[in-house]
Amino acid sequence: MTSVQSLTRLPCGNRVLDLAQTHVMGILNVTPDSFSDGGRYSQLDAALRHAEAMVAAGATLIDVGGESTRPGARAVSPLEELERVAPIVELINRELDVIISVDTSTPAVMRETARLGAGLINDVRSLRRDGALDAAAATGLPVCLMHMLGEPGDMQDDPQYQDVTREVGEFLAERMSACALAGIPAERVILDPGFGFAKTLQHNLSLFKHMQSLHALGRPLLVGVSRKSMIGHALNRPVGERLFGGLALAALASVKGARILRVHDVAETVDVVRMIAAVESAE
Repeated sequence: MTSVQSLTRLPCGNRVLDLAQTHVMGILNVTPDSFSDGGRYSQLDAALRHAEAMVAAGATLIDVGGESTRPGARAVSPLEELERVAPIVELINRELDVIISVDTSTPAVMRETARLGAGLINDVRSLRRDGALDAAAATGLPVCLMHMLGEPGDMQDDPQYQDVTREVGEFLAERMSACALAGIPAERVILDPGFGFAKTLQHNLSLFKHMQSLHALGRPLLVGVSRKSMIGHALNRPVGERLFGGLALAALASVKGARILRVHDVAETVDVVRMIAAVESAE
């Protein structure tokens, strides 16, 4: 019989993620054009130092990305993405005790970074690129499936929904079925509602409000809203002034049952998570 404890343990390569608690995932963009920190960590030494600082601040996962997925971002070749991502994945795996997530939709990057020590595939396209399902299945790693319509270059042109939460749930359920057919069981799946991807401000707010309904899919939720435009539009704040709005959303997401918070500001978010846990564990 499967124990409750085993259901909360997600094998991630040579490490294990305990899904009984909320975790903070630190963002490490090794790209020149990400919306918030493009170019800051494209050099190997700077990337490792930033990863070290995030781990010291309490991150249990580091999400390494080599292709910007901001609205209007340009596409990069598989080789260019691999050249950006592979060295830092190998270095972090050697130097730090942390689960490495790779933010990629590219089959070759999935296979090679898994070989180098990655523990999680985080795909904004939900394994819809040619060959991605087979590549992810072959790695044996867990996958994070995210909701997005279209591509980053056109996703914000005119997104339309009758019921955004229901349609996001239906999309994620369909992608889980596709994973199962490819040999990726539900036990290896994490779900991301895709805040900021093919959604207006009102779509994002409504989806966040009703996020708990996605628990019906039976898989842990990853929430990534750090510094995103939904905060900027709601509060009229530029990217550099969205910390407090992001922390409010992190607290809400944690209370609503999210198990992974993908953020730029690790130390501050870890304090939010720990404070909530202290209250929730009190007599």
